[in-house]
Amino acid sequence: MSGAWDIKDRLYGAFNDHDIPRVIECYSPDSVLISPEGVAEGREQIATFYEQLIIGFRDVCITPWYKVACDDPAVTEWTLTGTHTGPFLLPCGRHAEGTGRHIAVRGCCAARVENDWIVAHQHYYDQLELFSQLGLAFALEPVT
Repeated sequence: MSGAWDIKDRLYGAFNDHDIPRVIECYSPDSVLISPEGVAEGREQIATFYEQLIIGFRDVCITPWYKVACDDPAVTEWTLTGTHTGPFLLPCGRHAEGTGRHIAVRGCCAARVENDWIVAHQHYYDQLELFSQLGLAFALEPVT
């Protein structure tokens, strides 16, 4: 049986290789991924989450730089880098077309692993930091 860090290291390697089938092998069939963009349930939706990143940032790479000294949940701080070359799905459902801008966004995630699969994965990062680096402007409208 592998440890949580072995599974997460496999996930990061597969993601950095842009190998979605290998990414999905790290998740249980009924796993849940929660991120600022929303909730992805099951392997198909999780695959779509990762595919959208790769479509929008063809050279996307995640660099883990700190692992919290516990095994459950396995918590990692990382930096996501890439160049915005393709359409990137925004939380509102629209796409931001490629800007050619380079991003470097810091974040962290926590993963629960059972039976050699990730069963729950939460990603945390500042969306405003990402959108600012992409040069996206937002109009503030009053809440009614």
